[in-house]
Amino acid sequence: MDKFSKYITDTMAELKQVSWPSQHQALMYTALVIAISVIVALFLGAFDFVFGEFIKSIVNSY
Repeated sequence: MDKFSKYITDTMAELKQVSWPSQHQALMYTALVIAISVIVALFLGAFDFVFGEFIKSIVNSY
């Protein structure tokens, strides 16, 4: 139990040194992550559609 309490104490000391983002920064970073995720999803979806149509045209030509 002594190791566990030392771990908790050390963890609390480290968390006091962390530079936490402000609420505005956290919201902006969250919006940025969501926007990039949507852009990547649209790009991959478009690529998948084009590649699928290309493969479908090759298979149907035989």
